[in-house]
Amino acid sequence: MAQKLWEKSVKVDRKVDAFTVGKDREMDLYLAKYDVLGSMAHITMLESIGLLTKDELSVLLVELKGIYRLAEEGQFVIEDGVEDVHSEVELLLTRRLGDVGKKIHSGRSRNDQVLLDLKLFTRAQIKDIVELVSDLFAVLISQSNRYKDVLMPGYTHLQIAMPSSFGLWFGAYAESLADDLQLMQAAYKVCNRNPLGSAAGYGSSFPLNRQMTTDLLGFDSMDYNVVYAQMGRGKMERTVAFAMAGIAATLSKMAFDACLFNSQNFGFIKLPDQFTTGSSIMPHKKNPDVFELTRAKCNKIQGLPQQITLVSNNLPSGYFRDLQIIKEMFLPAFDDLDDCLRMVTYMLREVKVNEHILDDDKYAVIFSVEEVNRLVREGVPFRDAYKQVGLEIEAGKFIPVKEVHHTHEGSIGNLCNDKISALMQNIVDGFSFNRVSDAERKLLSD
Repeated sequence: MAQKLWEKSVKVDRKVDAFTVGKDREMDLYLAKYDVLGSMAHITMLESIGLLTKDELSVLLVELKGIYRLAEEGQFVIEDGVEDVHSEVELLLTRRLGDVGKKIHSGRSRNDQVLLDLKLFTRAQIKDIVELVSDLFAVLISQSNRYKDVLMPGYTHLQIAMPSSFGLWFGAYAESLADDLQLMQAAYKVCNRNPLGSAAGYGSSFPLNRQMTTDLLGFDSMDYNVVYAQMGRGKMERTVAFAMAGIAATLSKMAFDACLFNSQNFGFIKLPDQFTTGSSIMPHKKNPDVFELTRAKCNKIQGLPQQITLVSNNLPSGYFRDLQIIKEMFLPAFDDLDDCLRMVTYMLREVKVNEHILDDDKYAVIFSVEEVNRLVREGVPFRDAYKQVGLEIEAGKFIPVKEVHHTHEGSIGNLCNDKISALMQNIVDGFSFNRVSDAERKLLSD
């Protein structure tokens, strides 16, 4: 059995070891390539302050790049008896290079190492989310423009209310995603600060160059105060989880609409048959399972900030093992959100809309507001016009004019999709992902 990085002469009890390690080895596979990336920046800095020679740095970087490739290809494993990803990386280096491999941990603790790994992992996941949200946004805007002239009922209290349109429906969710990414951008800025060098939360007596590792890894800045850097564990995850929950809420609401509108009682939209599932007993069934599962998965994601809060909210400053459990909630959540974004994009690209919904007379009364407004434009006071139309409806004498003439910004006749698209592009550009990509590419280059 491999020795732990912190182990000395006494072996820890087997049951205690199993309980304290928990799912950490499994979760650490998410972090493997980011642990390597962080180590490359750290040892480059160590060489600059004289704690490694140029030759030692050179051979360490070659080996670390090899381990990075293993992790990127999904071939990195944490061996039996090895506690975590940090231990495995150091073990591999020591096997290949001997004592040189033992030098990489100078000036850091596993505390700031895992903090760094989590931030590098999270900012990469945020980039993936932004790209997937952008893909869905493009589909929604396209469908909004395609069906901008197709009217549908609008509802309040689940009662038919006023005319809406598929242009409005698709476009509303597009703009919601823009706001969701605005929140995600704020979370990204919290995430994209460098904790490396805070060690166990109280810094180091080595003359570390924290600005150097900040620049090498493409961070916007460092977490300056070393105690605060450690206090950020849990806080960063909670902040990002709130932003993920915002996107999940938009998807969940959209999925509910899709399930409702796809039902025979509504018949507003239709999914291709191959996008639905059947029943083992009812041969006619065509179930919108993708939207139902999206709703459930996204509702689960919306509970993530509260889960993280319950683990971290009553901890004083300093590191505690409680924080390890957050990884089990947080890291896999990105896979769920990514899957939902991909599938909803796939479904909405192919969905077909009913272009004749309002031909049905049961929707006639939704044009009552249009009639009230017509009378007002002719000089009738609004309250009198409202009463006149209301009495006609009660007497069964209301005859609708099934046309709408909305021109103001954001209305049926003026969707402002160009403005919404510009807003979204401005938000996406604000992440400045290229800066991070350039830094990582430079660090990994031969």
